[in-house]
Amino acid sequence: METLRERKKRRTREALVRAALELFTTQGYEQTTVDEIAEAVDVSQRTFFRYFAGKEEAAFAVQEMTEEHFVAAVRARPAQEAPMEALRQAVLEGWEAIRETVESVVPVELYLRMYRTIESTPALLAAHLRRSAATEETIARVLAEREGVDVDTDPRPRLTVAVFGGVIRVTERQWSTGADFSLEAIRALTASYLDQVGPALMGNWRTT
Repeated sequence: METLRERKKRRTREALVRAALELFTTQGYEQTTVDEIAEAVDVSQRTFFRYFAGKEEAAFAVQEMTEEHFVAAVRARPAQEAPMEALRQAVLEGWEAIRETVESVVPVELYLRMYRTIESTPALLAAHLRRSAATEETIARVLAEREGVDVDTDPRPRLTVAVFGGVIRVTERQWSTGADFSLEAIRALTASYLDQVGPALMGNWRTT
């Protein structure tokens, strides 16, 4: 049960995240200052830095929540599922829960707009790739633990996660430049691309 003080802190943090994402997506990440974010919520710069180390941390705050949810979902998958299937089901079956996680902080539409801002902002894209690499390492260790193998001597966990992460990156890129900018569209694209992993890696592409 949240105390009144905890609830006020959470609301202030969420207000700062929402203000940051609104400013980043409307006027640009590089053009937005910490002072502007703080001013939008009517708090001081000092208050902003109580919650975030800087703009980048605020930019990825919601994404970090969804990544934590995904890692937990992978841990919870049935033991009999093959590793790639566990990753696939964790992302697809957890879609609604991820939506709820996002909506608890910001509108989904704003979250999706932020995706495009990340893709089009070199500093944010670099940070996104760096953070994704760290998340992939965490997931590889989760897979190794659930399969009973040593992640440092058995390459399969990292290879599996590398393939999965590559599919997610291709999906994000295609979706962010497409015409249908809905959450349903990225889910459908994710499912479609994951279904093509086996044929793409092991099949013969030639038709003649």
